Amino acid sequence: PAANPLVVARAQIKAKQWDKAVAELQRLGLQADADWNNLMGFALRKKAAPDLAAAERHYDAALRIKPDHRGALEYAGELHLIKGDLPRAEQRLAALQKACPSGCEELADLKEDIGRFKANGNKFVAQP
Repeated sequence: PAANPLVVARAQIKAKQWDKAVAELQRLGLQADADWNNLMGFALRKKAAPDLAAAERHYDAALRIKPDHRGALEYAGELHLIKGDLPRAEQRLAALQKACPSGCEELADLKEDIGRFKANGNKFVAQP
């Protein structure tokens, strides 16, 4: 087996195989792991019929385990924008600014998403 149990799920996510990734993550059952919860939230949010409520539960779980988890902060912020909740997205952005004070990709991406949201009349528009 691979050293990192999440390697197969990460590859499926990279290949946009959302249902396979969800199945693999469920098989692993690593609910106490922040990365596992972040990946599960991401895959649930991206699949053809997104489960936003479940995705949010997984992002929240990741952040309970690791409050400065940069991926979960970014993706939870995106999820709040999808739901039209700008104040909660901005809370996640503030937490990301604390998590990476000198800047990071997650912070730049969420800032860009929030800017695009505001520029589009407070409507979520996915990255081009």
